[in-house]
Amino acid sequence: MVRLLFTALLSIASSAAVIEHYAGGGPEAPGADRKRIKFVEPFGIVFDKSGTAWVIEYKGNRLLAIATDGKTSLVLGPKDVHEPHGVVLSPDQQLYIADTHNNRVLRMDIQTRAVTVVAGTGEAGYSGDGGPATKATFKGIFAIDLAPRGDRLYIADLSNRRVRMVDLKSGTVTTIAGNGHKGIPADGAIAAESPLEDPRAVAADSKGNVYVLERQGNALRVVDAKGKIRTLIKPGDLQQDMKGPKHLCVDGKGNVIIADAENHLIRKYWPKTGKTENIAGTGVKGFDIDARNPLATQLNRPHGVWAGPQGWLYITDSYNHRILRMKP
Repeated sequence: MVRLLFTALLSIASSAAVIEHYAGGGPEAPGADRKRIKFVEPFGIVFDKSGTAWVIEYKGNRLLAIATDGKTSLVLGPKDVHEPHGVVLSPDQQLYIADTHNNRVLRMDIQTRAVTVVAGTGEAGYSGDGGPATKATFKGIFAIDLAPRGDRLYIADLSNRRVRMVDLKSGTVTTIAGNGHKGIPADGAIAAESPLEDPRAVAADSKGNVYVLERQGNALRVVDAKGKIRTLIKPGDLQQDMKGPKHLCVDGKGNVIIADAENHLIRKYWPKTGKTENIAGTGVKGFDIDARNPLATQLNRPHGVWAGPQGWLYITDSYNHRILRMKP
């Protein structure tokens, strides 16, 4: 049954919503203030307990830190990562990096800066389920997420059309969704035995659900705690279909935030009601910021969203080479 899901219009934007420039868009090298640094397609951002922000760049091939005083610094560079797409932080303050075209996931201790591999051999392929994740092969790790307790790492293994999970206690990897074939999964089917179109991003909530965002499929699906898959948004469900969505996160209330990149929009999905609406962007690419109206603010292919501290939602406005933050 097609849901009548509609998007919020500019004219009904919440008067309480605000949006502002947080970092990037400047001309300067690392060492500069966060608003003066030059980013090259930022894709991911997280904050540690001290308030330091960690930013991963796709084309920049860098991991950067933004200290609480706004000063930026280079942490990892092109010799360490190859077109990384995502970054997440565990409760014990370990940073995980989706080192996309090195086909692996890295872990960095933010205190010592020591880096280790937790998944992937560096070779492209599909192998290793049931064994050590460090001996398994992946093909295009485009997004990662952690279970809220930090004990499971979820990997969007895009070119293999699978979502895989690493048990961080045992180090074992398994597939939780996707059988390697391209197709639309049937609602209620076993996720690991079902086809997927192209899982670009994953996000886990506190109830054991794992949300799967498909880029070319323009769909949002969910794998529940019992391993069954269901489609939540598909083409034809919205007044304006998603177009090449690239990333998602779960906010503090359990709602799903989606970076609908090719529509230049940020959208919110409410699991309790099945409602979806726009919360940022005009739908037309651009650069202008309206501080009092996120829906009048222009974005250019936003590739990442992250629910940060103090109620802020961070948006990696990738093709504007900057990061914005908003309070919905």
